[in-house]
Amino acid sequence: MDLPLVLDQVTRAVDQAGEIIRENWDKPRSINRKGRIDLVTDTDVAVEKQLLGSLAEILPGAGFLAEESSSDADLGDLTWVVDPLDGTTNFAHGLPFVAISVGLWRKDQVVLGVVANPILDETFTAVRGHGARRNGAPLQVSDTAELLESVVCTGFPYTIEERVKEILVWMERALVSCQGLRRYGSAALDLAYVAAGKYAAYYECSLKPWDMAAGCLLVEEAGGKVTEIDGDKGHTLGSETILASNGRVHSAMSRMLRGE
Repeated sequence: MDLPLVLDQVTRAVDQAGEIIRENWDKPRSINRKGRIDLVTDTDVAVEKQLLGSLAEILPGAGFLAEESSSDADLGDLTWVVDPLDGTTNFAHGLPFVAISVGLWRKDQVVLGVVANPILDETFTAVRGHGARRNGAPLQVSDTAELLESVVCTGFPYTIEERVKEILVWMERALVSCQGLRRYGSAALDLAYVAAGKYAAYYECSLKPWDMAAGCLLVEEAGGKVTEIDGDKGHTLGSETILASNGRVHSAMSRMLRGE
């Protein structure tokens, strides 16, 4: 499989699907709820429908693990992992931190990833072993080596009630240890921004595979590191927590979050 060629095709498909988000940006939203604070819009569904059709043409034999239509599917030997609109709450409220995320899982790892923000005109791409790029320009994680000089990002799960005490403990530790703590509401973009050197680190819990498949590859291909919050544990798409960083502050971030 010629992965760079597939990446070009996927990037075009993502850009075409992003046009749906751009067209609907200033229009009234049709919003439904999957949970108390877990939203889905008609735009999520429309983007996913178009993407799945395009991706099926690119690799006809591949399966799908997609948030809105196949979230209970399994990862097979060749599987597209798709979030059609990461940051749906942002989209619903007109905040521009939204993304389409597409990762390609092959056998036991993600080998290709695209994260695109059609509102801010940013497209992040990666192929395993070929580096990561933003709008065609190479990406590299930051060289920040101290927590006190680090801007760090986090996010909150839809099941916030179940983990709010733990999340508040992590926030308190980060707020007093780092230069700043941010929360933009799109895990895919957060990971892309670690890859781009904007954040030194990002942590969160209770993510789904489609939230992070492409973004984790971006970080790794930009020279960063991805583990669970316990930095000794490797990260998988089924991990309960995630810690992504430039690598230089990884151990310090993990110790800080664990209270050591």
